[in-house]
Parts: sequence; C-alpha cells; structure tokens
Amino acid sequence: MATFPGNPSMAHRIGRALPKLTRSHREMADYVLAHPFQAAIMPIDELAATVGVSVATANRFARALEFDGYPQFRAALVMGFEATLAPVEKLRSKLEHPATVADVFATALAESQRNIDLTRRSLDAHSCEQAVNVILNARRIYIMGFGGSSWLGGLLQRCLDPYCDNVQLLASIESSSYGARILTRLQPTDLLIAIAYPRYFADTVLLARRARDAGVPVLALTDRVTSPLAPLATVSLYAHTDSQYFATSEASALALIEALCSAVAHRAKGSLKAATQLTESVLPWLHGNHPGRLRPLADAAKPAPRKTRVSSKLPKVPK
Repeated sequence: MATFPGNPSMAHRIGRALPKLTRSHREMADYVLAHPFQAAIMPIDELAATVGVSVATANRFARALEFDGYPQFRAALVMGFEATLAPVEKLRSKLEHPATVADVFATALAESQRNIDLTRRSLDAHSCEQAVNVILNARRIYIMGFGGSSWLGGLLQRCLDPYCDNVQLLASIESSSYGARILTRLQPTDLLIAIAYPRYFADTVLLARRARDAGVPVLALTDRVTSPLAPLATVSLYAHTDSQYFATSEASALALIEALCSAVAHRAKGSLKAATQLTESVLPWLHGNHPGRLRPLADAAKPAPRKTRVSSKLPKVPK
C-alpha cells in the first residue's frame, strides 16, 4: 500500500475496505492515497468532480470506509496536516463572510497591533538580556532563515551590522546547502541566530540541531515554546504571529527583530560612533545630497575665507 503522510489510519481503513469497494470507489481511493493533501482541502463537490464521480458516490465512499458521512471522512483526512492546513482553513472561513476592502485593511492592521502587543507583554526580561549578551559576545554571527524567514534574516543582518564586526546571512541562492557547508566551520565562540515561524522549515530545524550538537550557541527567533526550534536554542525570543489570511503575520516578527537590534545598539560599545560613521557613509546617496551639490563635511565646517577688498582708486603718478 502507498505511504500515506497525513493520517496513516486512513490508509488502513482504505486497505480494509478495498475488497468491497466499487470501481468508482476504488478510483476515489486511488486519488486520496496519491494526493492526500489535495483531497483534504477539497469540498465534496470539488473532489467528486476531480475524480469524475458524483457527489452521491463520494458520500457513499465515505460511508464505505465506515464514516457517518463525508464531513467526518474529511476531518479524519486532515489529521496530520493540521498545522499545514490551518492557514487554508482560516482563509476559507474568512472568505465565507462578506467584507469590504476597507474592512480587510482594518482587520489586518488590528491583528498586527494585537500580535505586537501580545509579543511585548510576553517578553521575558532574562531572555532579552541573554539574547543581547550572546550577540555582543560572539566572535562571528551567522543568521539562518529560509522561506518567509529569509527576508527577516536579511533585515536582522542589516540592523546588526553597524554594531557587530562579523555578521553573515546564510540564506543564499544555494539555499540550505550553503548553510550546511558554512555551519561546519562554526566554533563555540560563534553564534547562530535561527529564525523559523509557522510553517517551520525542516532545514532550519535540522541545521540548528547540528549547530547545537557542535556546541555552538543558538539564538532562536520563533513563535512559541512548542516550536521545534525552542528545545534546540540556548535562548529564545518569541513573537505572536497569528494571521487570518497567511500562515504567519510577519509584522510582529519584524517588530521583535527591531526591538532586539535597538537593545544591541543601546548596549554596544561605540554605538554612537558607529551610527555617525554609517550616516556619513550613506550621505552622498541620499536624495538631495549627491556629491555635486554637497561640499565634504570637513570643508563645510570651515569658515569661509574673507574676501580681499580691491580699491577702485588709481595710484598717484609722481611728478
């Protein structure tokens, strides 16, 4: 029998019922076994149309598997896909209720505000101190996040770079293979910052485990203590990321990253000098401040030379 990644008991049910299934029911069974995720997200009419049978046949198929009806069959089919399907089910629920575009804007902004507020209220002072300390004490910092977390990692790298000597981003065009290669060079004096929010990338968890096993400190930025990253981390910071339309609301994750970088800037030695140097270095690229219009800062600080007055009188000619 084919491997069934969702709910193994469904494959067992189909196997037991196989001898008494009709030809149409066998076609449905073949589709469900081959495409469990797609079958789990389909309403009964869509699944019936996909297989090429009637809705009544789909209902009888569910009862042939000893379910009361199709809703019970689909609920069992979803088992094992709960976390993956949660955003789909939430979106399905939202789409069933009419709303204006302005309503959706307001709901999404209110949701982000609620997530940020919950993140702020759940902050652990000791964990915040630990997170800043491991960043400032690290010889090298490597940031790892794939999928939706990769751009969060990029923003974290950008914000830490002025205050830390060696900050590198492991997300590249090679994806996780590059991270796996670089992680073999890490030492206990380094730090790995691993970022993963639902849906969690398996590669992030795998590489974080390798780093932990090699004695490398791991700072996890994730959503809750039940996250697969949490038990692998030396210290964890959590952001509430609930969303009605997406798997993760990344606004609160970004807010947590900005808060972390603000704390690093506040604690880092020479942070004022670093901020000044950064501002000076980007000044020529800011709108209205291109080199052709600005004198160098040093010259701008000098007083303008005094002009020499030229007399209009002609010198007297001796007689």
